[in-house]
Amino acid sequence: MIEAQSLTRHFGDLVAVDGITFTVDTGQVLGFLGPNGAGKSTTMKILTGFLPPTSGTAIINGYDISNDSLAVRREIGYLPEGAPLYGEMDVIRFLQFVARARGFSGAEAERKAAAAADRLNLKHVLKQRIETLSKGYKRRVGLAQAILHDPKVLILDEPTDGLDPNQKHEVRELIRNMSEHRTIVVSTHILEEVDALCNRAMIIADGKLVADDTPAGLIERSRYHNAVTLSVTDLQAAASVLSKLPEAAKVEVRDGEITVFPQPDTHLLLAVNRVIAEHGWQVHTLRLEAGRLDEVFRNITREAEPQEAAA
Repeated sequence: MIEAQSLTRHFGDLVAVDGITFTVDTGQVLGFLGPNGAGKSTTMKILTGFLPPTSGTAIINGYDISNDSLAVRREIGYLPEGAPLYGEMDVIRFLQFVARARGFSGAEAERKAAAAADRLNLKHVLKQRIETLSKGYKRRVGLAQAILHDPKVLILDEPTDGLDPNQKHEVRELIRNMSEHRTIVVSTHILEEVDALCNRAMIIADGKLVADDTPAGLIERSRYHNAVTLSVTDLQAAASVLSKLPEAAKVEVRDGEITVFPQPDTHLLLAVNRVIAEHGWQVHTLRLEAGRLDEVFRNITREAEPQEAAA
């Protein structure tokens, strides 16, 4: 559904997007990650036809973004950064306007607007001017206009920005339910969003694609993957004992807890439980670490940072 081919975008001497190539298939929810200024939003603007690429191209559902820009836009639902809206319009009139702009008319335009509003739970604010809405409701209006025409491809820039926990849950469920027959790209800086929502994750840094994996695959790159963290009464004594385990590669004591890092291909949790039983320790907390996505993200993006030339 999406095939990006060596996408590049320059702003003067600045290379915002640097030769990115990737494909996204139907049924995938791709999390697009990167630090501020990495090129995420610029890439999305290129894919949606808001910015032309300096070089390279992308094919969206069979249409080339450079040669068939209007056809591409018909295939896409786009929630841009900040969700720009017409603040002086009330919610339902705005959605009806979007429906007409998408080619619907009369009763069909009204039905499309009402259905989108219902899916985003906007019925309580339909007659309210958009400029008077909270940030969360404005975001939901932006999402409603993006899905109104039932697009094959959804490109969402920070879709849950400004939403409270309940609203985030509703939007995540909506995206999951829509994903089976669509291609969805979600740009976010919220790492938990990727783990909760996406079945694939790409990290971009300094305009380059530096990682492409499943969220689980990225988490497995964490040094905390399969580590064991516990808190006991005598931290230092326990740490000394645990450091001697053949299954332990390293032991760290931090913030009132001990973290034991595993040797490859070992069953560290079983070994730690055995030591606890042998010494009769009073254990306050004990957990097996899946891994930490924030640590992986920091390591990957730091490695991709351009190095200063030697003097």
